[in-house]
Amino acid sequence: MDKEDKTIIKVSKDGPYIVSNLNTLRNSKGVFIETMPTIVMCRCGGSGNKPFCDGTHMKNGFSGDKKEDRVPDKMDTYKGKAITIHDNRGVCSHMGHCTDNLPSVFRMGIEPWIDPDGADPEEIARIIRMCPSGALSYTMDGQLHKDYPHDSEVFVGKDRSYNVVGDIELEGPDGSKPETQDHYCLCRCGGSKNKPFCDGSHWHIEFEDEKN
Repeated sequence: MDKEDKTIIKVSKDGPYIVSNLNTLRNSKGVFIETMPTIVMCRCGGSGNKPFCDGTHMKNGFSGDKKEDRVPDKMDTYKGKAITIHDNRGVCSHMGHCTDNLPSVFRMGIEPWIDPDGADPEEIARIIRMCPSGALSYTMDGQLHKDYPHDSEVFVGKDRSYNVVGDIELEGPDGSKPETQDHYCLCRCGGSKNKPFCDGSHWHIEFEDEKN
């Protein structure tokens, strides 16, 4: 694919996401939103025309900087008998698919919080593939699994992040890179400590988007 045809999300400094060549934009209600060759998407959380930017970031003091007290961008590895689980808390969006579906493996409030022998390895792999942020990946039979085939799409989560899938390149002023370009979550509430990535802050600030 030529560079000019590739879907790219450019993170502007203290401003919106500039998205080029996106064919599929869908909201939580299943509505497909019309796109153009270039669209400008809100990431300050204040736009009156979500998911698009309306310039509110220039009035509400929005900063796209990362916070010093954010969770570090660091990969931890938990080796089991049949599966090894890799976890980067720094890009986790805290959707809870792992802890809700396999609490015997992903154990909230317990250290180490991941037990790679706590369930059937195939079931663990299935749940890891549900992770929208790319924080979780796994190795089985010597092969790392972190990229899964998807058609390119940006999904506007209900009162939460933009879920990006399908090898969409991310370009930012601070060089931030997702754990995998295949799937990652971008902040749209304006509150993340790890911008441009979602860190679950939308829950704490009670972000709402009634339209989407």
